Amino acid sequence: MRTALSIAGSDSSGGAGIQADIKTMLANGVFAMTAITALTAQNTTGVRDILEATPAFLGEQIDAVFEDIRPDAVKIGMVSSTQLIEVIAQRLTFHQAKNIVVDPVMVATSGSELMRTDAVAALQEKLIPLAAVVTPNIPEAQILSGMTIRDAADMERAARAIGDSCGCAVLLKGGHSVSDADDLLYADGSVQWFRGRRIPNPNTHGTGCTLSSAIAANLAKGFSLDQSVRRAKEYISGALGAMLDLGSGSGPMDHGFDIHSAFAEEA
Repeated sequence: MRTALSIAGSDSSGGAGIQADIKTMLANGVFAMTAITALTAQNTTGVRDILEATPAFLGEQIDAVFEDIRPDAVKIGMVSSTQLIEVIAQRLTFHQAKNIVVDPVMVATSGSELMRTDAVAALQEKLIPLAAVVTPNIPEAQILSGMTIRDAADMERAARAIGDSCGCAVLLKGGHSVSDADDLLYADGSVQWFRGRRIPNPNTHGTGCTLSSAIAANLAKGFSLDQSVRRAKEYISGALGAMLDLGSGSGPMDHGFDIHSAFAEEA
């Protein structure tokens, strides 16, 4: 069985972060391992508090995984500080990690900020250049590129700017009122669109975590980057389309990230 490591924050509501990554990786047929960057007190409506791991402890987690069960792919999610970014970059470089997927989580779906401003530069300088692919949404791509994105042409320009400056492939996710649910992959100097339809489902907590983890899982299994993106997009569209509602509570509930087993496949 192939293996994948998620380096990300824990989501106490189970719909995003480490919890979503584990479910996604298992459902896509790979064994999931974790290195937790932070504990969060959150649900689908917002983040109440964040407790970061120390850089030294995060480094120990990463080393413990690589020294015993080497990952075939690595997904990096929420990393809120420069110090944590630096230790991740150091340890992944030391272990010569492959198939790294960076999801530059800056703001939660609920609107809560998850990355300090000074950490963005460290992300661009130290972590994204190690990636096989980085997966920003529109707001994140605007920060990383310094451009305003209003339409598909802007998406192409921003993806090229990020990819060329950081030396990696870029999957710029549509949504956010741009290009419906069409995603743009910029790799090796060329552009490829992955078309999709917007699914009218209000339960979108953790969709970015799920997509990036599914890409990592497919890379771990030996699929090419464009195949991995296509398979991941099909997976998350299926989860969203299932329209499962967990909730008897008062708030909006995440749906698709407790039905991963419905889309599971053999490794």
